[in-house]
Amino acid sequence: MEAYKDRNCGYVYVDETPIPKKPWEKFKQVVARSIKGELFVGLWIVFRELITKGNLATVQYPLEKLPIGPRYRAVHKLLRLIESGNERCIGCGLCEKICIANCIRIDSSLGEDGRKHVGEYTINFGRCIYCGFCAEVCPELAIVHGGEYENSSEQRAQFARKEDMLTPLDQFKANKQREYPGYGSLSPQADEWVKKTPLAYTKEDESCTKQ
Repeated sequence: MEAYKDRNCGYVYVDETPIPKKPWEKFKQVVARSIKGELFVGLWIVFRELITKGNLATVQYPLEKLPIGPRYRAVHKLLRLIESGNERCIGCGLCEKICIANCIRIDSSLGEDGRKHVGEYTINFGRCIYCGFCAEVCPELAIVHGGEYENSSEQRAQFARKEDMLTPLDQFKANKQREYPGYGSLSPQADEWVKKTPLAYTKEDESCTKQ
């Protein structure tokens, strides 16, 4: 308890200057706080960046755009099958169920061939928070987040059109649909990362196990 009785245990007393009340005192305080070494250092940095050529940080948007990551969560895209060109979406509705913003609507029906076809697939981009859950839960890798982040429009109806998200057939036939365009799709190194499962035996392995 003797150690706690000493009240002078390293206190630092701050020398507070009196608050200026007269206009001349306020002016002197502003000058004293403004004109310091830091001010000239900042001015020198600004002047150096102005006269330096080839080191501009300004991007001439929209003619120039900054590069974004390949897994960036931007506007959605609906992909097609590489083999046939048909839509990958099977209308399972998992993306609609998992959407926490409640902005996805799917209208599916049975076609003449007995398969389920998706007639309407809409996403209200005005409500979407781009969480990526719909792309993660999709079993067919049909919906992904692409790199297009410009979705401004004068009409709300254009925020949810399936035709804008689905890859056009002419672009698909011209091989303009990339297999790994955005967040939610397989990575280019997916084949290397997938390991052989215990059930994927070859005939030689089966014969060895029988022996």
